[in-house]
Amino acid sequence: MKIEGITDVFFDLDHTLWDFDKNSALAFDRILKLNNINVDIDDFLHHYVPINLKYWKLYREEKIEKNDLRYGRLNDAFMAIGYEIEEAIINKLSDDYIDHLPMFNYLFENTFEILDYLNDNYSLHIITNGFDEVQHKKLTKSNISGYFKTVTNSEMVGVKKPNPKIFKHALQLAESTSEQSVMIGDSYEADILGAKNIGMEVVFFDVHNTTIDDGIKKINNLIQLKKYL
Repeated sequence: MKIEGITDVFFDLDHTLWDFDKNSALAFDRILKLNNINVDIDDFLHHYVPINLKYWKLYREEKIEKNDLRYGRLNDAFMAIGYEIEEAIINKLSDDYIDHLPMFNYLFENTFEILDYLNDNYSLHIITNGFDEVQHKKLTKSNISGYFKTVTNSEMVGVKKPNPKIFKHALQLAESTSEQSVMIGDSYEADILGAKNIGMEVVFFDVHNTTIDDGIKKINNLIQLKKYL
């Protein structure tokens, strides 16, 4: 069933349009080789991925700072695989990762198709918790920046999703209202509950088939947005 009265569509970026896991794995493979870090990449990523999610949750909840996230996730991952590494090397890898991550730009299936489809009838926007210096590069280098009228990130607002302030800032920037807007994202806590709490319509991009409230609209492929918009 189509959602009526929508003029503005807001997307999360990482894990929703931009395939973070695939691009991150490629970036790590490159920087570990560049820095002569001889570890099994699959073993490293097996530990790093959940550690990274844990640190992002702490960052989203304002319990750690940006630098704590960037250093801690790498330090903990190397500790988990039993690889001794100097603090200075971790800091260099942290910088290298931020530099190289936007060089890889795999998008989720049907990203261009659904953006072309929506662009004809809606104003499109981004709301992201990602770092400002990286997110704009991702949008530009993956050739999707031209679709979006506004881009709101947590660093420019000073709070992170699900804080209502970031959604209200994005709506103001878009010159829209919550009643006219829909949020599409992969994080049930940050994107879906955050947007729902200020009165926005929501569509959960749920590639892992999570069990959630039956009242939430769900898709597992972006092209399925045609059912709702």
